Amino acid sequence: MPKRGKNYQESLKIIDRTNLYDSKEAIELVQQTAKAKFDETIELSIKLGVDPRHADQQVRGTVVLPHGTGKTKKVLVFAKGEKLKEAEEAGADFFGGEELVAKIQNENWFDYDVVVATPDMMGVVGRLGRILGPKGLMPNPKSGTVTFDIEKAVKEIKAGKVEYRVDKTSIIHVPIGKKSFGDEKLKENLDAIMEAVIKAKPAASKGRYLKSIVISSTMGPGIKLNTQKFME
Repeated sequence: MPKRGKNYQESLKIIDRTNLYDSKEAIELVQQTAKAKFDETIELSIKLGVDPRHADQQVRGTVVLPHGTGKTKKVLVFAKGEKLKEAEEAGADFFGGEELVAKIQNENWFDYDVVVATPDMMGVVGRLGRILGPKGLMPNPKSGTVTFDIEKAVKEIKAGKVEYRVDKTSIIHVPIGKKSFGDEKLKENLDAIMEAVIKAKPAASKGRYLKSIVISSTMGPGIKLNTQKFME
């Protein structure tokens, strides 16, 4: 076990590890445990009662956080014709076609956070599958990043749209903002994510859907939430 720092040890003293907190209490505590000198990200980890090895138990989607994530994402758009102008006017940071494929292939260029593509460009973008795929950057219809509505896609991403996706251990990890947001904004972002995840419950999921929920800051300990409160 790695040795934890002084701030982490001090934070542990104010948390009852046996208690399940409601979201308001948990957010107040996570603010107190975020002791780093930088503006820590507050993250939610949701353990689900699904088996992600089965296609009918995948949990994946997107949600626009009411107050964003605290980070402005750089957006790259693959499009052609009038859709390039639409991308520019919507605020995309980079936009183009074949020339950007070459730039990524030849220069190992990754100065962007999200990639959006129109459906008619996916044949071109598909050549980047082995490069973008492992980094989670490949456009996908399920995450709203393969679309002809470029304006909507770019604006939602810039406004704070996040993707949630269950991993192979049945856990969703998703940021809900920064410490500087304050309790109310973090609570509203948390509620928006939980509502989306609950609505995304697969029909094939049996038994208890929400196994555990933990909130934590970048450098702080995890704080357990009462899952039952979200199912009421």
